[in-house]
Amino acid sequence: QVQVVESGGGLVQPGGSLRVSCKVSGSVSSIVTMEWYRQAPGNERELAAAITGDGSTNYLDAVKGRFTISRDNAKETVYLQMNSLKPADTAVYYCHVVFRAPTGWKYHVWGQGTRVTVSS
Repeated sequence: QVQVVESGGGLVQPGGSLRVSCKVSGSVSSIVTMEWYRQAPGNERELAAAITGDGSTNYLDAVKGRFTISRDNAKETVYLQMNSLKPADTAVYYCHVVFRAPTGWKYHVWGQGTRVTVSS
C-alpha cells in the first residue's frame, strides 16, 4: 500500500525558516510529480510548489523567492525549504504525489498534512 507521510511542521517566528519533508513508501510505480499544497483556516487548498521528474519547478507567486522545493529520487522524498516565513504562510501543508503505474495510467496520493504556524 502506498503511503505518503509528511514531517517537519511546527511553530516558527516570523522571518524564520522551516523545512518540511514528504516520504513515499510502498510504491511500485514511478513518481511523476511531487507537490506541496497548503490550506489556511477558512481558505481553499492551494498549490504552493511543484517539482517534476526532470527537476522543473513551479511556485505560487506568494512564495516565490522564499520557498524552495527539491526532491531526492533515490529516497523518494520531496522537501520544501521555507525561508523568511510570514504569518500568512500559516497553514496545513499537504504533500501530493502523482504516480505512473507499470500499466501506464496515472494515479495520485495525498499525505495527511503537517501544520506550520508562523507566529511571535
